[in-house]
Amino acid sequence: MIRSNAAKHASLVDALRAINGTSSARACFAEGRNVRGTYIPSVRADEITTSQSFTRPSRVLARFSVDGYPNGSETDNLDLRGFSFRLGDEDHRSDILTQSAPVHYARTLDQMLAFLEAHSLQVDGRRDPVKVRAFTATHPETRHQADYIAAHPLPPSFADTTYWAVHAFPATNAIGDTQFIKFKVAPVGSDAALPKGEVKTSSADALHRDLERHIADSDMRFSLMALLGRPDDPMLDVTVRWPDEDSREAIRLGTIVITGVEPDEACDAFFFDPANLAEGIGYPPDEIFAARRAVYAMLLAQRR
Repeated sequence: MIRSNAAKHASLVDALRAINGTSSARACFAEGRNVRGTYIPSVRADEITTSQSFTRPSRVLARFSVDGYPNGSETDNLDLRGFSFRLGDEDHRSDILTQSAPVHYARTLDQMLAFLEAHSLQVDGRRDPVKVRAFTATHPETRHQADYIAAHPLPPSFADTTYWAVHAFPATNAIGDTQFIKFKVAPVGSDAALPKGEVKTSSADALHRDLERHIADSDMRFSLMALLGRPDDPMLDVTVRWPDEDSREAIRLGTIVITGVEPDEACDAFFFDPANLAEGIGYPPDEIFAARRAVYAMLLAQRR
């Protein structure tokens, strides 16, 4: 029997909650801290988009979070960090969801469901390594995210972490030209990268304490960058990076300045909804973004 997409989305929510060990309204990235700040656009923002979320100054509501990565290992701590933020006003609002790896672990909704099933916990609380290896052997692209995380140890602070939105967004600029971009959020003035091979892990509690200390001492600044797409870039496959992505042209859209910690209810009253994109930034065409939009709508409806 062929399942509807709605049934698959419901299964995806259940699988994410099971594999992440959370029963909260958030199926993943459940452990987080809410923050506030401001957004200062650069003079070049309208070269990329007419979206007033990115071309005008605004308040920022954001959330730093941690998500356990279902990589199948019983020994390592390959966690993923999240940074979701809302720019603009009520009439021109955009929610951008970013993470500390530039790729996703599945290309399609069906592959994502199969990945989570292969990495599900057994009754003893462990994953079946035979099942994981068999799945990876037939779906090698689902290892790309874990391989990236393993090769790029994270600094011990949200403030020094680089974040990506893994999707390709169509952006229309002031003269009507549309091109695909990827969002990258880079810490300003940070030199906290670890030497290759050195592993530095931080618990969620340690990261949250460090976040509060950073904000108490001073603000936290991030450059919001637009990586410029090319016609031959893979726009539909979020498990792979664009060729030469780290060295290609990027335009700074603006600066996000985090200035304070918000109470939990400030962000917990809603979701950062990927469907919220102000005119000038369109929906990415890949299947994972479509599934993400549907799942977030489902979670929001459940909460209400």
